[in-house]
Amino acid sequence: MSGKAISYGQIWDFAVPKTVDESQRWVLSAMQRYGQELVTMLWRILGNEQDVCDAYQNTFLRLAHYEDRGKPEHIKAYIFRSASNAAISMLRHRALKQKRLSQCRRAGTTSRDVSSPANELDSKYLQETLRCCIAQLPEHLRNVITLRDLAELSYAQIGRILGISSATARVYRCKAIQLLSVWMNPAPRPALPKGWSRRGWVNKEKEERK
Repeated sequence: MSGKAISYGQIWDFAVPKTVDESQRWVLSAMQRYGQELVTMLWRILGNEQDVCDAYQNTFLRLAHYEDRGKPEHIKAYIFRSASNAAISMLRHRALKQKRLSQCRRAGTTSRDVSSPANELDSKYLQETLRCCIAQLPEHLRNVITLRDLAELSYAQIGRILGISSATARVYRCKAIQLLSVWMNPAPRPALPKGWSRRGWVNKEKEERK
């Protein structure tokens, strides 16, 4: 998707508090250990610098305040699931905003940006559409395709994070891709028989008399 515009180090400086309780040092250690993988995944999901920083910070805070400041049994799994859930929530909010803007454009209240090249607009539109489609997948399919195609984890790693087998992860990814393919490339509506409209039979003589 989109290339990274800022480094992991910059995100770390932005998102992580300067002071952390001694008892919470394990949180810093965990975020530093998995930070680069996490940022890569978030960039591929969101493609937006501010959103990546926000999702990263949200993940850090969730980990730091996990169940009365305890420690998750599977830290990496918790971090990646928290981050992907935060990112997907942002995508859904973005999709709603995009839908409202589209409605405004159809109503003629928003002018089209003609300053960007057509191919750049098409690329951004496809990327945004794909992100929105991923956000609409059922959770079990969305989790797998996010971790496999965006975080670039192996099926074995995905299985350990989600508590499923590698074979099940492969099946879920296949189903996710099939759904995304249908949503991204909707089949054209079949032609109607002569004399019919989408509302039913059209009596041409009656229409002409009106």
